[in-house]
Amino acid sequence: MDCSICCSMPLILRPPRNTICGACYEGAKSVITLMNKLESDETADKATNSLPSSPNPYQTLTDIQLKPGNDGPSIPAHRALLAARSEIFKNMLDSDAYKAPASDTIMLPELNHQELESLLEFLYSGSLPSEKLEKHVYSLTLAADKYDIPYLLKFCERHMLRFLNSSNALDVLEISDTCSNKTLKETALNFIVKNMEDVVFSTKYEAFVPENPHLAVQVTRALLMDVKNTRNSGV
Repeated sequence: MDCSICCSMPLILRPPRNTICGACYEGAKSVITLMNKLESDETADKATNSLPSSPNPYQTLTDIQLKPGNDGPSIPAHRALLAARSEIFKNMLDSDAYKAPASDTIMLPELNHQELESLLEFLYSGSLPSEKLEKHVYSLTLAADKYDIPYLLKFCERHMLRFLNSSNALDVLEISDTCSNKTLKETALNFIVKNMEDVVFSTKYEAFVPENPHLAVQVTRALLMDVKNTRNSGV
C-alpha cells in the first residue's frame, strides 16, 4: 500500500493523508507513546524535584540500533524520529536493507559513543547542555553536515561564532571548509587576519599548515587583501 509519509512520489501525487503503511504507523505510535511517557516522567520528576536516573530517557519502545565507531556499544533509537530529523536517515531507513526487524543497526563510525549519545540527545530534545556542546561541537558539526541535519548545523554554528577566539579559530576554519559553510569560514578568516600574530606564531598553526596547505594560502591571501584595503582607505 502506498504511504502518504514514506512514499517517494512528489507531494501532489501522494496518497491521501489518512493512507499510511504499517511500518510508519508503528513508528508513529511508538513515538507518541514515548512522548506521553516522557511527559509523565517529567511531571513526576518535578513533583519529586529529582532528575531521571537513566542517562538516556528515550530508550523506550525503540526499533533501531545506532552503532558508534571504535567498537563502542550500540544505542537504541526510534526509526520515525530519525527519519523526521534527517533526510539522510529517512532515505537509509526507507531502503530495503532496513525495512525489517528492530535488531537492525545503522553504523556511524565517525562518532564515538559519547558523541553519538550527544547527537541523539539533540535529535530528541532539540538542545544540548553547554558542556556537551563545547566538548563535541566539531564532531557534531561534521555529523550534522553528513546526515543533513540543518538545525543541528545552525546550532553548532552559533556556538562556534559566539566563542570564536585565537585558540580555536583554526579549528573553526577547518570545520567550516569541510562543511562548505561560507558564513563561518569568512568569519573565521576575518578573525584570524585581525589576530594574525596570536594565531600564526602559535604551535597550533605550525601543525595546521602542512595538514591544510590550501587554507594556509587562503589565510595569506585574506591578510594581503586586508592590507590592501587598509591602504586604499587611507587608514
